[in-house]
Amino acid sequence: MKTFTDDGPRHAISRAVRDVGERLSDVAEAPVWSMTPDEAGATLVELTRLSARVAELEARVALHASAVEVGASVGATSTPAWWATQTIQTHRSTAAKLHLAEALGRWHVVRQALSSGALLTEQAQVIMQALDDLPDDIDAETRVLAEKHLVDLAADHDAIDLRRLGRGLLDVIDPAAGEEEERRRLEEEERKARQKRRLTMSDDGHGACHGRFTIPAAQGAMLKKILQGIAAPKHQTAVHGAGATIERKPSPERMGAALCELIERYPTDRLPNAGGVNATVVITMPLETLLGAEKAATLDTGDKITASQARRLACEAGIVPAVLGGKSEVLDLGRTRRYFSKAQLLALGIQQGGCTADGCDWPPSMCHAHHHHPWAHGGNTDLKDGRLLCPRHHARAHDPTFEMAQLPGGKIAFTRRT
Repeated sequence: MKTFTDDGPRHAISRAVRDVGERLSDVAEAPVWSMTPDEAGATLVELTRLSARVAELEARVALHASAVEVGASVGATSTPAWWATQTIQTHRSTAAKLHLAEALGRWHVVRQALSSGALLTEQAQVIMQALDDLPDDIDAETRVLAEKHLVDLAADHDAIDLRRLGRGLLDVIDPAAGEEEERRRLEEEERKARQKRRLTMSDDGHGACHGRFTIPAAQGAMLKKILQGIAAPKHQTAVHGAGATIERKPSPERMGAALCELIERYPTDRLPNAGGVNATVVITMPLETLLGAEKAATLDTGDKITASQARRLACEAGIVPAVLGGKSEVLDLGRTRRYFSKAQLLALGIQQGGCTADGCDWPPSMCHAHHHHPWAHGGNTDLKDGRLLCPRHHARAHDPTFEMAQLPGGKIAFTRRT
């Protein structure tokens, strides 16, 4: 397939693409073993940003190609179909890329951020979906402000966080409308989730049972918390003995074993009239919500549920309600005890969301509470002095060969001392 005309590309973009291709050909066989760790890391980050910039340029050219009906002269049914045939992509892939290109054509701030490498493709997709989901009566100026707001947030949040933040976008640009829209959306999502509840199980005749299920997000969070607790290394060591080899992070196999243990250990005296679900899920809600207001409540996973469901769970299920503005447990203990209490651990989980080491994604349920100022050196067991760290990073915090530095935003980073 001929890439450019015989006399070379004339357009600036075409020439740039040709030049980049030639430069990449120059290093196609270059060994990487001589790269220092710092250089390898910096290059990896730059390549990630570069891939986003290429994706934006590809989208821009694809949108133009569709507008001028590239492929029509050879009888192609559409530009995506021609593109798929010429590059051996699937039609689904090229159609998705053209869909991205059309969205970028509507959201110019997102396109510019992607073009500069300040935004990654998956972040851009999530942001544009959130913007497209805004009510139709939001004016153009407000939409631009919302777009800039989400692009700014992308500097510190990945696509998963942005999806959650995007769902609350209306709260930022129009709080009154946002609260009502959130209530309506959550009620609709919960209604649909209840309709989708399914559990199928089948015995394969060879000693194994297979199943699939769909349950609402709140109950899914409860189940995950239970299984993570059973699969945690501390519990597994207690069950199997100190000599057992146990990976720190639960594997799918261990989570499966945890489900079996949950079923085996479910209290028989609670069947069939179980009054609730034995799960330590924390629901954060204003006091007025508990007393009857309709403001949404938040699970410690970051997911939101309606006020009515929060009140029902607080009344019937084994959950911990963290009521903001209400009477709470003592969270600052000073020097009266060395170890953090359960209430403090739950509060740290709500505040910090998991391991606070930069780049770590371990959840709160699998983290240790670390004294920022060591207890042995006069530190207090206070909430403001506590930090969640996974077992690996907790060990590094006490390892004299590593130095711990505070980062903007509350995270910490470890570097080996020289």
